[in-house]
Amino acid sequence: MKKQLLVPFYIFFCIALIFFGIQDSFAQNESDERALIKVKNGISISKDSLFLLNLRFRMQNRFGFNTASGEDFEIERVDFRIRRLRLRLDGYVLNPRIQYYIQLGFSKADLDLESGDYAQPIRDAIVYYYLKPNFYIGFGQSKLPGNRERVVSSGNLQFADRSIANGFFTLDRDFGLFGYYTYQTKGSSQFQLKGAINTGEGRNPSAGDRGLSYTGRVEYLPFGSFKNNGDYSEGDLEFEDNPKLSIGMTYNWNENAHRTRGQLGSTLYEGRDMDVFIADAMFKYAGWGAMAEFFKRGANNPITNNEAGDTKAVFVGIGTNMHLSKMISRKSEFAFRYSSVRPDEEINELEKRLEETAIGYSRYLNGHRIKLQGNLGYAWTDGQMQLASTSNYWFATFQVEFGI
Repeated sequence: MKKQLLVPFYIFFCIALIFFGIQDSFAQNESDERALIKVKNGISISKDSLFLLNLRFRMQNRFGFNTASGEDFEIERVDFRIRRLRLRLDGYVLNPRIQYYIQLGFSKADLDLESGDYAQPIRDAIVYYYLKPNFYIGFGQSKLPGNRERVVSSGNLQFADRSIANGFFTLDRDFGLFGYYTYQTKGSSQFQLKGAINTGEGRNPSAGDRGLSYTGRVEYLPFGSFKNNGDYSEGDLEFEDNPKLSIGMTYNWNENAHRTRGQLGSTLYEGRDMDVFIADAMFKYAGWGAMAEFFKRGANNPITNNEAGDTKAVFVGIGTNMHLSKMISRKSEFAFRYSSVRPDEEINELEKRLEETAIGYSRYLNGHRIKLQGNLGYAWTDGQMQLASTSNYWFATFQVEFGI
């Protein structure tokens, strides 16, 4: 049954390849005019219609801490670092239809060194071909069309970090084929269809088995498009004049996956088939913003063992994430978040139920490009919210985002 769900995605990519073959040839221009440099939303370097390079950077400098417990306010852990330092390059070569997107990360967290893996500076490296303005395909490494909070750039978040639910259930990045199509109805509403066929092993994979990952996503915007692509930017900084809503659903099937969370997590002792279902929504109107996400991951026999008797398991269970925010001025915003992670009974002895709530304040000096953010939150386990629990704690974060 699950494999039958993949048939539409195969058809989608076959159609894309057919269209690709009948497109007009690339326009050639041998002009010797000098390259021009413009500074607007980054630094742009261009030469006629043959070449465009947009260069951007951003950094997130952070101070944060966790308390020892819910009632013991002694600082147990300090987070004082460069959380992200990114360099982004995008543009086109030969023809505006042939576009590229490259993103490199240089901070310790960006390199995945904290997880003990080798340094991985490549976050995105993908080439796109636009068959039509509303239909394009990509080949390379990029974010999968998964949950909304993950696909939103970390530079466009209204909290310093994504939710704990995102950490356990997101599809993250992978290498392979991608397809995107927007269908505009006769009215204002539109559908966005997205699909991907990938390795299933996450960022910068080595050569592996034939088990691949298949992802399909559909989004419905009943009231039309958001201002400035606001369905993938948190907070209603644009102050939508009319209510705007986007509802999305994603299904991912990862065959013979080797990591505990699909494209992320530690390595399992044996490969496992797993699937993830995601439903989410984004609403904005007059400075108000709301977002909600639901996750469910399943797997065939999620627990794996080695010869020494050690155990690793696929994280199967349910996650939720909800945001509510209000712009109190053109530059300032308050936001609230609740997020939870609930493992299935099969892995209850290995994983805990986690919940957290947080309030956030953001001061936007230049939209999401330059902003100050402060978060205060409380986290608890196994449904025990009382302050006396030693495994619960308070956390706070101050972050400066600066970029072009």
